[in-house]
Amino acid sequence: MNMNDEPFRRPVLVTVPGLHGSEGAHWQSWLERQYVEASRVEQADWDAPHLDEWASAVEARLDALRRPAVLAAHSFGCLAVAHAFRRARSRALTRVTGVLLVAPASPDKFRLAGRFEAERLSVPSILVGSQTDPWMPIDRARDLAQHLGSAFVNFGDAGHINTAAGFGPWPHAKYLVDTLAHYAPPAPSEPSEPSEPNGARERSPREHAYG
Repeated sequence: MNMNDEPFRRPVLVTVPGLHGSEGAHWQSWLERQYVEASRVEQADWDAPHLDEWASAVEARLDALRRPAVLAAHSFGCLAVAHAFRRARSRALTRVTGVLLVAPASPDKFRLAGRFEAERLSVPSILVGSQTDPWMPIDRARDLAQHLGSAFVNFGDAGHINTAAGFGPWPHAKYLVDTLAHYAPPAPSEPSEPSEPNGARERSPREHAYG
């Protein structure tokens, strides 16, 4: 077998920044430095958010990687990821094993960016909200988590969970990414492993990490 065809056992981290991107001091940039093979979704114009275009960029990055991935999105990046899953245009999304959504921006603030509709994600996901986030009230974040089928984490007085709010190095984000990576399905190169019962792969991290 060609080495390039062998399945990778651990998903790669892919960050999905929001409006204006994430600077070097941002927790997403810090998180990328914690993983050797981390990757980032790049947008053609970081100052012009558009759901379809940004979702297409997510799909393009995943397609280029051609391997399992855990997504870590922030702000409008969360909406782009959810939109990509909702329209389901790319098979590359089937290689995503988990999604971390941090401080999602309210769709109401981006009415010109396209129509956003929240539908249940097809993979395990965790949504982290803040009680003092100017971009989405905590009750809306909780409702969004429910619609997406995500485990919800109330991170308290954390602003928009960005650099301005003091979130540069953020070990808890790495913990959540590692939690999602842990629930990736086993590589198919080991047929001797007993298969899990029906539905076992769809267990949510909520059942294990959050009670």
